[in-house]
Amino acid sequence: MRLDDPWYDALASGWGELDGTGGFVPAGPPGSVPSQRGHSAADIYLEVQRSEAFQEVRRRYRRFVIPATLAFLMWYLAYVVTAITAPGLMARPVAGAVNVAMVAGLGQFLTTFLLTGAYARHARLRRDRAALDLRWDTQEMTRGIGR
Repeated sequence: MRLDDPWYDALASGWGELDGTGGFVPAGPPGSVPSQRGHSAADIYLEVQRSEAFQEVRRRYRRFVIPATLAFLMWYLAYVVTAITAPGLMARPVAGAVNVAMVAGLGQFLTTFLLTGAYARHARLRRDRAALDLRWDTQEMTRGIGR
């Protein structure tokens, strides 16, 4: 494993420890000096973040998540507001001891499961392949840093 790998948490040991002179101990392995060859990992990740492919993945994510979140929030608030403002409606029996409030409450759970399934399907069909391609491209670019 290379220590300059951006996913390696080499900095975890030594954070905030003093070196005896009042200064902080440098993080990372002893004697390590960051190489200045080509692009750094931060430059590569910024380049990927600015790329059209990354922006498209983010757009696809937002096109699903924002409307789905708003729709679910409205459905939840409608349930709460109806329970507060129309208790007679919510207490109306549907079948035996089951009333409108119970059916609507179970509908909240059902909606959660359906929304989770829809999100997973949307991610699998619309974003996962593009995100995986970006990941591979990024890994290939970062491999060239240490060489």
